[in-house]
Amino acid sequence: MLVPTDHRFLPSHEWCRVDGDQATFGISDFAQDQLGDVVYIELPAVGSAVVAGEAFGTIESVKAASDLIAPLSGAVTAVNADLDAAPETVNTDPYGAGWLITIAVTDAAEADSLLDADAYTAHCEAGGH
Repeated sequence: MLVPTDHRFLPSHEWCRVDGDQATFGISDFAQDQLGDVVYIELPAVGSAVVAGEAFGTIESVKAASDLIAPLSGAVTAVNADLDAAPETVNTDPYGAGWLITIAVTDAAEADSLLDADAYTAHCEAGGH
């Protein structure tokens, strides 16, 4: 299981990587493995507001459909349109080409409440729920 040390995580398996006042979101390697083959992803439009702890989209796999929960609050500045044609990229490269959205962060301090790599790894090893 890959867990980058420069990312922060939600217990629900979404990640964010903060770069200045921007943050990129995705789902973890653990999540993509649990979901199985991703077949569809619904993401918000650029300019939409997302709120930490609330759903910002949905992800569907051959096994299930799940809400995507925002790790941080802000306005969407970019959406990974490549996932429309190739949603399985989330399975093959969850921390790279399989990113979901980028936002302009409204409160960087929200990241302080997220899990770091070690805490997230322990969460997954304990069952991930």
